[in-house]
Amino acid sequence: MSQPALQRITVLGSTGSIGKSTLEVIAKHPERYHVYALTAHTSKEALLAQCKVHRPVVAVLDHPADAAWLQQALLASGLSIEVLAGPEALCRVSREVSVDTVMAAIVGAAGLLPALAAAESGKRVLLANKEALVMSGALFMDAVARSGATLLPIDSEHNAIYQCLPLEHRGGLRQHGVRQLLLTASGGPFRGWSAESIATVTPEQACNHPNWSMGRKISVDSATLMNKGLELIEACWLFDATPDQIQVVVHPQSVIHSMVAYDDGSVIAQLGNPDMRTPIAYGLSWPERIDAGVETLDLFQVARLDFEAPDEMRFPCLRLAREAMLMGGAAPAILNAANEVAVDAFLDKRLGFSDIAAVVANVMAEPYDGRADTLEQILAADQWAREHAALIIQQQVA
Repeated sequence: MSQPALQRITVLGSTGSIGKSTLEVIAKHPERYHVYALTAHTSKEALLAQCKVHRPVVAVLDHPADAAWLQQALLASGLSIEVLAGPEALCRVSREVSVDTVMAAIVGAAGLLPALAAAESGKRVLLANKEALVMSGALFMDAVARSGATLLPIDSEHNAIYQCLPLEHRGGLRQHGVRQLLLTASGGPFRGWSAESIATVTPEQACNHPNWSMGRKISVDSATLMNKGLELIEACWLFDATPDQIQVVVHPQSVIHSMVAYDDGSVIAQLGNPDMRTPIAYGLSWPERIDAGVETLDLFQVARLDFEAPDEMRFPCLRLAREAMLMGGAAPAILNAANEVAVDAFLDKRLGFSDIAAVVANVMAEPYDGRADTLEQILAADQWAREHAALIIQQQVA
């Protein structure tokens, strides 16, 4: 058997949970993968430690002062790694001609531009940043089609659906015999709580997910079910589906990562331990399979699988996301931006947990006459929503 060609990889958001897991998988297969670039927001010490282990060609931080600190620290360690700063540097390491694969794992709207740059450059894009499709679905998918990029979803649910679908499923699911996509959700840490109890939730409680180890923002999104709403929008773009072709199923064990229902009555599911190294390894090695360092699922230990419908009265963010996708245009970008501002305010203890959905709903109810056909228009809608959300929060606090 011939040795696989060495892949050069840019890891966007390498110090986050997805980035760290990606580097774990890469380290298990040095004969297959080499890190070209590592990037972080402000975690300069963590990025320094990663640079010492993985020896990238380039490292990127957001701020020039942090980049200067990292450059000096690397030189002091005897490492000649180029250090860059700012959004354009993120796009540069995503477009780099010698790079084969880009792991897009920057959280939030900040990840849109470098992920889009990778798609426009025809890379293998491992998409762990759902906001890129939520904000600019049509634009992003057009870029993939024009450049011939390979787009592989890394969110565990979308990765599961990808594995359960026919190899060719573009052009509408029904013509390939697909009746429905079943998008699973853990239900978050407050699944059985009353509306009154949910209103008193603290940031510490919201960040304590029962099954997954994630960053603070995505943990809050999981607790409000906004994360599942964003995933519903992402699934529509990834799989050429309509919102009514996607059913969210609460599955507390997080063992079935998602399912696909077919016209003949078959339901195909992808199961596994809740470990992001599995979908990461799938994306890195597709269409092959490699060791991810994850134990095989022990069904006897799992013992039972439970399912229930989501409660959109207690968790209205899921409904808001579906409505945004149905509205189209700038609505998904507005939803995402308002949510990011509201979650930040909640984590800063300036906003109550239940008020996150209220802020998003109020921003979505404001008339917005801008279009969403170009990147500039999408970013304008994003900025408009952030300003309106901040104003609403300020009025609530005052």
